[in-house]
Amino acid sequence: MTLLSKQEQEQVAAAISAVERETDAEVVTVLTAQADNYAYIPLLWAGLLALLVPGIVNYFTGWLAADMLLLGQWGVFIVLSLIFRVPSINRRLIPRSVGYWRASNLARRQFLEQNLHHTAGATGMLIFVSEAERYVEILVDQGISSQVDNKAWETIIEAFTGQVKQGNTLQGFVTCIEACGTHLKSKVPATRQKNELPNHLVILS
Repeated sequence: MTLLSKQEQEQVAAAISAVERETDAEVVTVLTAQADNYAYIPLLWAGLLALLVPGIVNYFTGWLAADMLLLGQWGVFIVLSLIFRVPSINRRLIPRSVGYWRASNLARRQFLEQNLHHTAGATGMLIFVSEAERYVEILVDQGISSQVDNKAWETIIEAFTGQVKQGNTLQGFVTCIEACGTHLKSKVPATRQKNELPNHLVILS
């Protein structure tokens, strides 16, 4: 998984600048590779399997004495803990609902941390993407939500999510920003010169 290069980040910033020239909205974009490290989930799986697998083998075969059964459980736990740290395997162990919840929580924290709730006229907009979870969310402050129905963002989010799944995050950002701009220019047109928040793409490490 590769986050956007410097040149690609500049394309996102240019798309934001173009939209903000024609609207009072302040658009901030945030991208993260993964919303959480989910360290506890692989350990839970390893612990559960370490308890079950040696026990089941011993139940049907009777091969293991108590001390060997305990050593077997420890061995299975250690081996699986290491295997489950492999990123491609780790991602498959995370329930989708947990991943979405973590990503949604991070998006809301970023809305506050990027000061989108302090813009003049309450016209902050966050476009948030977490690649590992294939999660896209658009959050807007009251100055925008009072003018644009939240359903307007649903189609945009769905299209962007599809592009993230295909590994086309850059084009997804540009298309999303332009589509949001269409609604913003119509409902929240520019009435003043401003640039309260930076236009560059925020990448979370």
